[in-house]
Amino acid sequence: QVQLVESGGGLVQAGGSLRVSCAASVSIFSIDIMGWYRQAPGKQRELVARIRRGGSIDYADSVKGRFTISRDNAKNTVDLQMNNLKPEDTAVYYCHSIKNFMNYWGQGTQVTVSS
Repeated sequence: QVQLVESGGGLVQAGGSLRVSCAASVSIFSIDIMGWYRQAPGKQRELVARIRRGGSIDYADSVKGRFTISRDNAKNTVDLQMNNLKPEDTAVYYCHSIKNFMNYWGQGTQVTVSS
């Protein structure tokens, strides 16, 4: 069982930056993949970024060059630094993990970008 707790998010103007953090209840060394998804109103949940245990990273095309995912092994956290935010980045951001073929989700944190 993995519990994920997000923090951060909030309201920012277009062009600004925000950082969201996800704390796992277990060592992230035991987690196969950790990442962030987002869901805007009326849209499907989509992958934003993910990092595998081995360190490889994937980003959605829409956030490449603006968002950076990182992990802190000592704190068991995975952060998403979001720069040059756009109104279309507005969504609920969910932390996600896969451990032993099981999917786990956080409760979500709202990110709102005003134009």
